[in-house]
Amino acid sequence: MQERSSVSELANSLRRDLDRYSPGGKLPSSRVLVERHRVSPVTVSRALAQLAAEGLVVTRPGAGAFRAQPRAAAAAPGDTSWQQVSLSADGATESVPRSVDASGVLATLAAPPPGVIEFNSGYLHASLQPERAMAAALARAGRRPGAWGRPPVEGVAELREWFARGIGGAITAAEVLIAAGGQSALTTALRALAPPGAPVLVESPTYPGMLAIARAAGLRPVPVPVDADGVRTDLLAAAFRATGARVFVCQPLFQNPTGAVLSAERRPEVLRVAREAGAFVVEDDFVRRLVHEDAGPLPRPLATDDHDGVVVHVCSLTKATSPSFRVSALAARGPVLDRLRAIQVVESFFVPRPLQEAAVELVGSPAWPRHLGAVSRELRVRRDTLAAALRLRLPELALPHIPAGGYHLWLRLPDGADESAMVSAALRAGVAIAPGRPYFSAEPPAGHIRLSFAGVAGAAEITEGVRRLRTACDELFG
Repeated sequence: MQERSSVSELANSLRRDLDRYSPGGKLPSSRVLVERHRVSPVTVSRALAQLAAEGLVVTRPGAGAFRAQPRAAAAAPGDTSWQQVSLSADGATESVPRSVDASGVLATLAAPPPGVIEFNSGYLHASLQPERAMAAALARAGRRPGAWGRPPVEGVAELREWFARGIGGAITAAEVLIAAGGQSALTTALRALAPPGAPVLVESPTYPGMLAIARAAGLRPVPVPVDADGVRTDLLAAAFRATGARVFVCQPLFQNPTGAVLSAERRPEVLRVAREAGAFVVEDDFVRRLVHEDAGPLPRPLATDDHDGVVVHVCSLTKATSPSFRVSALAARGPVLDRLRAIQVVESFFVPRPLQEAAVELVGSPAWPRHLGAVSRELRVRRDTLAAALRLRLPELALPHIPAGGYHLWLRLPDGADESAMVSAALRAGVAIAPGRPYFSAEPPAGHIRLSFAGVAGAAEITEGVRRLRTACDELFG
């Protein structure tokens, strides 16, 4: 973290000094910059690389760094209004127009302004990411024989075997495909299992990114309510009968956003209902590696109890590592596996081999279990800190369930509260939160917000964030 800050500071200093040099003029040598700014040669090299990437300097091996020639004036923008007609016409003949609403996804991906506490993040804070272990794994991976060659389209054999063991049951490496993150795997699964215009059953509420995938593919998401024990299997059966759907997407473990775990009684019912409907279950096991220290034994993936090829299982390393460590797996058995493979090959060819090899190195290192243990302990502390602060300062926000895994809490707003106004007031108070509306495929029963405790710096920032939320609520509710 200190090195990263030094690079940014040096780059800013050099950027301010560029006006001292004419275009093509030579900047001070790396040795002079090291002495002048009291930084390491690595910091100088990275700062110059950053300016080169911005087109401000040109580096020449053996000669040094030079101020770049000014860029040519940008051409006047053309008239793109024709695109409105063309894009609208695309949906004119479609029974279910393909729309891409990324607002729910961007709410958890977009970085808030400086000074704003990030309760909207979908990923671990940098202090929780295994940065050193990932860097070491990537370095070792780059030296592996064949690491920069073309990988098997299904994925590197060692990585497929590791994912198969993690899923358990009778799943074998031959039934696993490596994909570029959970979002990519879900996209492949939905494209493989449902044609455009078809209904797809989804939990309600559910992950906005999955709803966006479905709608972009021209599918019709049909909500099935979730309660404290997971999806309502009676309503799931009714939805299959009413719609003729052939796909149900679910998160049986620490569901996003409610945190619910599918009960032992409902697990076989989900498989039975889907099998009788001749349908697939897409199991998004997105957060199994972010279990909290006090969780106790976890239920196995649904895929381990599936003997008839009903379940298409999706799991990922991204949530437990870094948003840029995009390595995931699709597991399925039967003819559907060939379709999944074909669609993935057409869309992306394969996941870059160096990243797959780095994943093998990471999960096989002693640092991996240590990292998971540390995250498990820290997430429990953060969860408890957030829950206690909410109960103390914001009792009017209902907190029906405190999960033993995952990275967020799901809160219901008071009846009649304006959810959009709440999100705006929170941002004015200096805290970014995720609105609940994008988690529903139909009209929501009430206003909700989702608060993440994984993307902040620690317990002190959580406490301060809740204090700021109190300010926002006072503004709204008087």
